Amino acid sequence: MKVAIISDLHSNREALEEVFAHIRSQGITTLYCLGDIVGYGPEPEFCVDLVRGHAQVCLMGNHDEALFHDASDFNPHARRAIEYTRERMQPKWYSSSEKKGRWKWLRELPLVHQEGRFTFVHGSTRDPVREYVLSTDGFLNPGKLRAIFDSFEGVAIGGHTHHPGLHDESLRFHSLNGADSVTMPLEEDQKYFINVGSTGQPRDGDKRACYAVIEEDRVTWHRVLYDFRATQEKIY
Repeated sequence: MKVAIISDLHSNREALEEVFAHIRSQGITTLYCLGDIVGYGPEPEFCVDLVRGHAQVCLMGNHDEALFHDASDFNPHARRAIEYTRERMQPKWYSSSEKKGRWKWLRELPLVHQEGRFTFVHGSTRDPVREYVLSTDGFLNPGKLRAIFDSFEGVAIGGHTHHPGLHDESLRFHSLNGADSVTMPLEEDQKYFINVGSTGQPRDGDKRACYAVIEEDRVTWHRVLYDFRATQEKIY
């Protein structure tokens, strides 16, 4: 196994294009996406089309789900972004087949993907779409984190928090600490919960896009520079 994992793209074209270029430079041809393709950013259609055309697996994120249900529990900025995205993307009866196909693909995204000892979700293995596995849970909410570890076998891989890193069975969180690239081993007889970070909206104090590469015995995160000011201007 050698799979590039992206998550939390949030309609950020500039970040996604740079991450795709970096993945290609690594010679990796298998791509999984853990959801939140849309939300916040200005170019949802481009990001959906790029992921739809290149990812072998794509899961449902909470912002993707909100397009079809309800965003009342989102903060005002996130809720308005969903409304903006829905207004742009929801097809009418007279819409093109391309627009209808894009909407249908998003609506039918699966919640979980299992592959060998790896379980892929957007949020957690207890609630694949909405539950956060926070970097602070090991010392602020250990009961919650222990229950999440009890809910899976092997290695769980998620996104959602936009904070890349790894929880081991001791409930300790191992972060990237600003490095360009970090590799951590995955022992065969140990459990781990991996967060791949965010491609489109990092929140760990590092403005660079983030993605991860999963292999049988290791995980590697990469940070990728992109023109975030161009994205900001499009949002305005």
